[in-house]
Amino acid sequence: MKGKDSKSGAYPNKNSKVVPITLMFIVLCGFSFYLGGIYCSEKNRFFKKDMTSLIQGHKAVATNIAPLQIKAVTFPECGLDFQDYTPCTDPKRWRKYGNYRLTFMERHCPPVMERKQCLVPPPNGYKPPIRWPKSKDECWYRNVPYDWINNEKSNQHWLRKEGEKFIFPGGGTMFPNGVSAYVDLMQNLIPGMKDGTVRTAIDTGCGVASWGGDLLDRGILTVSLAPRDNHEAQVQFALERGIPAILGIISTQRLPFPSNSFDIAHCSRCLIPWSEFGGIYLMEIHRILRPGGFWVLSGPPVNYENRWRGWNTTSAEQKSDLDKLKRLLTSMCFKLYNKKDDIAVWQKSLDNTCYEKLTPSSYPPKCDDSLDPDSAWYTPMRSCITVPNSRFKKLALKSAPKWPERLHVAPERVGLVPGGNAGMFKHDNSKWKARVKHYKTLLPALGSDKIRNVMDMNTLYGGLAAALIKDPVWVMNVVSSYGINSLGAVYDRGLVGSYHDWCEAFSTYPRTYDLLHIDGLFTAESHRCEMKNVLLEMDRILRPTGYAIIRESTYFIDSIATLAKGMRWGCQKHDTEYNVEKEKLLICQKKLWYSKQSSHDEIKSAF
Repeated sequence: MKGKDSKSGAYPNKNSKVVPITLMFIVLCGFSFYLGGIYCSEKNRFFKKDMTSLIQGHKAVATNIAPLQIKAVTFPECGLDFQDYTPCTDPKRWRKYGNYRLTFMERHCPPVMERKQCLVPPPNGYKPPIRWPKSKDECWYRNVPYDWINNEKSNQHWLRKEGEKFIFPGGGTMFPNGVSAYVDLMQNLIPGMKDGTVRTAIDTGCGVASWGGDLLDRGILTVSLAPRDNHEAQVQFALERGIPAILGIISTQRLPFPSNSFDIAHCSRCLIPWSEFGGIYLMEIHRILRPGGFWVLSGPPVNYENRWRGWNTTSAEQKSDLDKLKRLLTSMCFKLYNKKDDIAVWQKSLDNTCYEKLTPSSYPPKCDDSLDPDSAWYTPMRSCITVPNSRFKKLALKSAPKWPERLHVAPERVGLVPGGNAGMFKHDNSKWKARVKHYKTLLPALGSDKIRNVMDMNTLYGGLAAALIKDPVWVMNVVSSYGINSLGAVYDRGLVGSYHDWCEAFSTYPRTYDLLHIDGLFTAESHRCEMKNVLLEMDRILRPTGYAIIRESTYFIDSIATLAKGMRWGCQKHDTEYNVEKEKLLICQKKLWYSKQSSHDEIKSAF
């Protein structure tokens, strides 16, 4: 035992020191964690408070923070081969993507390191567009200098070139007697097109949007949809004419619209294989049509008895295609509503009675509840039927107020917005009336024929569009794909719009809008999107001599003005209608300039 004790003294027990050291370490860690918790909780408290203020009205940051300042910058010109540049639907990048269901024509945005930070030039000889309503029938050739569509479609009277202009006679493959006669027949088949029941429409495979243009005169607002094409530039022609249009294709992703929105969907020989791939394309049309809405098809296989000879097929094959289509539509709770000559009209079920009869073994099946029917930003289409929410009693076409009363009635879907109700909707309307009145004192062109195509880049209920409803404009209402989903309420008012993420390029050609409006966009999105890239995208889609109304916090307004100057915009800072110190207006106009490269080419050609 003595030997043991002696050994213990020479080599003391390590545990005798480890225990107090460990206790001390635990105490220190616990105290540090406590202090860190206090700091983090305070930080999170202020962070959450700040984020809440951003979401609930895009309030400015605290006034005691100095405004953001950036150095002056001058953006270079892009090359002339970028004059029709559409970053997210760029034909030069199509080979990177598959051919399956034409997925290469869908949105595929370049990575951050490949984004072009330059100014897209106009075509050589570009002129300010012809003013509305004259623009519906003609446009400057040099503004959309594409001959392919003229040469290929001249016999169908889509358009023709006369001197310095393109003329749009209103013809089309399925309306040789003119688009007005075609729509007259359609109105006879769908009486609701005459009395304000039908207000919003979508035209898939729109050509040069003659159908949508004719409907504008009849009080029906149409989104004309066509993919980016190597030759045709259909959407650019539509917007140059002053007709609403957007780049898009029904392929593998949902269209950027909420469910139950459009009153009518139209396809005139758009060559979409509706009955293929299990009918998934029609299921997307079903999703975006409101209950009781109409789907109109003209062209093959409708009227196959008289038309089959022109379609490189046989009468029997065309009959088989029509029978397949009828069976598919019946299984999706559509009913054949009317048919005459080349036009067939189906109606989506007015209520959910038909869907309740479907069983798990039905084909196509009902969609489960795992995916929001309004989710439509890079959301894959599904081979199932989206059943309308029975909670909303006024979604159906027969229950919705007729146009124009629809514009001013608080939609049921206002309730999907946090804090949204009829009172808030009424307040929003009053607010935008006051704002637009003030805008017009600062920008006299607003309300005149100098401004036709307008985009509200971050709307809530479409208040700007509603306040401008009597002016010669149409408004593309954009709702953030990452923000509050209020786009359904916008459509319920009889207005149109799209989901979008402003960290990416919008689905349109360059030089397609006369006025861009933002309300606190940078305050809301600066944590995700670089301000410089958003402004360059605004420059790309804004027409030369076009305007921007930028409503922002004082924290951002000076830095925006600095970047705008680098884009060759002329801007003036103004007070808001109520002279709120923490919020200012920037009214800007984009200058018309021509590429230095084109000037050099002209000098060379002169010698």
